Amino acid sequence: QVQLVESGGGLVQPGGSLDLSCEASDFTTKYYAVAWSRQSPGKEREAVSCSSYITGGEIWPDSVKGRFTTSRDVEKNIVYLQMSRLTGEDTAMYYCAAHYGTECGAAASRYPWWGQGIQVTVSS
Repeated sequence: QVQLVESGGGLVQPGGSLDLSCEASDFTTKYYAVAWSRQSPGKEREAVSCSSYITGGEIWPDSVKGRFTTSRDVEKNIVYLQMSRLTGEDTAMYYCAAHYGTECGAAASRYPWWGQGIQVTVSS
């Protein structure tokens, strides 16, 4: 049973940083692409990043490029989303998701396994 658990969310002030972790159980992230997406109330889910063993890390929305990075620790089976210079627009529920394979993609349908999500709130 593939399980993903997000951690590291919470309340952060504007301009601050936060690192999210996605810990995988019962599978080795080395052979999986792991993506992060986010969803704010009233908005559609937005793909944020993807990490794969072959292609490395990809960041998609222009709004987070230069501020967000993704990386993975294969030994610990954790994929990270490092976020900096956060703004109120980054407030959302953040989800990690995985699919078996090394190709990244933004479409949610590509990923059969999802974590429960974790809240990130950027506010003073």
